[in-house]
Amino acid sequence: MVTKQLNGSDDADLLRADSLAREIFSDVANKWALLIIETVGDRTRRFTELRDDIEGISHKMLTQNLRMLERNGLLERTVHPTVPPRVDYTLTEAGHGLRATVDGMCDWTHRFLGHIENSRRRFDAPA
Repeated sequence: MVTKQLNGSDDADLLRADSLAREIFSDVANKWALLIIETVGDRTRRFTELRDDIEGISHKMLTQNLRMLERNGLLERTVHPTVPPRVDYTLTEAGHGLRATVDGMCDWTHRFLGHIENSRRRFDAPA
């Protein structure tokens, strides 16, 4: 992926298709990235711990999302020179900032889960 050069305030405009902000938003606003950020939390986590804790994520999808989060400066990856190799992941300052938003989304989900379930039942009910 080629990252475009900054172009002033246009780069911060999520409504512009070519903005850097939209590219970043698109990267981090997916279920796997949000679950990885929430799972890493305040700890240092190993790849296998993340794979085991995030039910349903494939090895390939975890690898792709970890690389994307590292590329965007949200995760720091540390490789230890051991056999077998040990790789640790921790959130950066920017990652912790995004985690506050993810925590808010998790709280919202818990708060409105019953409401959403009821709305879905009403919507899906035969007319």
